Amino acid sequence: MVTFLPTPIGNLQDITLHTLEVLKLCDVLLCEDTRVSKKLITLLVERELLPYKDYVYYPFHTHNQNAFLEQNSLEFFNQNIGFLSDAGMPCISDPGVELVRFLQTNHIPFEVLGGISAVTLMAAFSGIVEKEFSFLGFPPHKIKEKLEFFYSVFKSPYPIILYESPHRLLESLELMVQVDKNRQVFLAKELTKKHQNTFKGSLESVLNALKDSKNEALLKGEWAMVVDKAEKVENCSLSEEALLSLEIPPKIKAKILAKIKGGSASDYYQSLVK
Repeated sequence: MVTFLPTPIGNLQDITLHTLEVLKLCDVLLCEDTRVSKKLITLLVERELLPYKDYVYYPFHTHNQNAFLEQNSLEFFNQNIGFLSDAGMPCISDPGVELVRFLQTNHIPFEVLGGISAVTLMAAFSGIVEKEFSFLGFPPHKIKEKLEFFYSVFKSPYPIILYESPHRLLESLELMVQVDKNRQVFLAKELTKKHQNTFKGSLESVLNALKDSKNEALLKGEWAMVVDKAEKVENCSLSEEALLSLEIPPKIKAKILAKIKGGSASDYYQSLVK
């Protein structure tokens, strides 16, 4: 029997009684990162929330999951196995989906326990989400793909929930401001942790508040955001005029122009730099 176990995203007290009961029965733990899971188990034992047990730990993540499933027989899954991602719900922007599919295909029983998730916490915290929303994980890393991504998703009739790293947060917000500076956004960092912080307002005002802050540590930590839905979809199309007005490198503009209009990106680049 395999049980997918939610883990705290910050505050240890968010561990559920159900998860603790299942951990007492497990002999094997499949982990996104064994170091993170061992630290969690150690803290639970130290706080006397869980009795000590000598678990067998196996790494199971996006880089080794296929090999792991190929190398282990179906009998392996007859054990009492717990699956843990590093934080929150497995399978939500975390490993686990391939294991679920494998278990379904091979008719192996499994269970998924309910627990805390940054996605649902953000939906409730934001004051923006009323019912429907779209969760899209992390935006693309490259500027060109990220800008196209924002122009596309800003057309959504539903609020959008995104994650972002502290190293790319300002860059993403600056691109989003260029798409629609007045769009309402809710930002939160380090949810449920000691240094939790939240911001709400227009994209432009939130970006300015972060850039003007004297606190150098403000940007550190894991960030999530809720962007309000589009009021008028037609206002979010990327025209050539709007593209040329953006403060992005000519090389990126040239690549986007080639995608919009066809033709050679190098020819557009030469025209832009002249």
